[in-house]
Amino acid sequence: MARNSEKAMTTLARWHQMKLEEEKGGSKPERRPYLSTLCEDLPEAEKWRMQIIREIAKKVSQIQNAGLGEFKLRDLNDEINKLLREKGHWERRIRQLGGADYAKHGPRMLDNEGKEVPGARGYKYFGAAKDLPGVRELFEPDMSSVSRRTRAELMRDVDADYYGYRDDDDGILEPLEAQAETNKSTNDSLIVKNYYINVPSQDDIKMGIINLKKKQLLETILLWCQTPRVQGVTKHTTFVSLLVHWGP
Repeated sequence: MARNSEKAMTTLARWHQMKLEEEKGGSKPERRPYLSTLCEDLPEAEKWRMQIIREIAKKVSQIQNAGLGEFKLRDLNDEINKLLREKGHWERRIRQLGGADYAKHGPRMLDNEGKEVPGARGYKYFGAAKDLPGVRELFEPDMSSVSRRTRAELMRDVDADYYGYRDDDDGILEPLEAQAETNKSTNDSLIVKNYYINVPSQDDIKMGIINLKKKQLLETILLWCQTPRVQGVTKHTTFVSLLVHWGP
């Protein structure tokens, strides 16, 4: 069963629609002139150019579908190129009528990925048409023509200059080296102070720990001596217990 869109495109449906418009008093739809030179009005030429651009945009969106098949894609690509040539004719006609020069100031033709369409001059390929058999090979670089250099050809350029044996002959390196040596000798003549850090030995660390314990013990004794009694314990008993706790 045919779709509604297919029914609307049949010849009978279009003839019936035209008759209905005539009966309603509507004007016949205006058709674009076959030749751009038949147009003598600049606004009308601009209108036909914009109509062509809308048709191109519609077909470019359709050609992105790779499932249309090879023949349909090729037909769509041919129609787009035909519309592009027609757009060029109308742009030249607009320039002749005193309008803008779109060929000079117009944007570049880009695809959906933002890249310039292959084939900047002449026939162009859009969307899925770029992946058709025999098309992708047209835009791939031909690596067969690039010949690799042999080892003997590469060794022809290897000489004393390649290894830097004649770098001193240009008279540039020697003054720089002399200046660097002068700066180095000047820096060596400066007095540099050496700072030494006294690292304590194991015995010094042990004596430091003992002195710290003695200091803490004395502070604790003085603190307890200032109190007459602590929970029924006399000063003498507190002093003896501290000596037993801290040891000698």
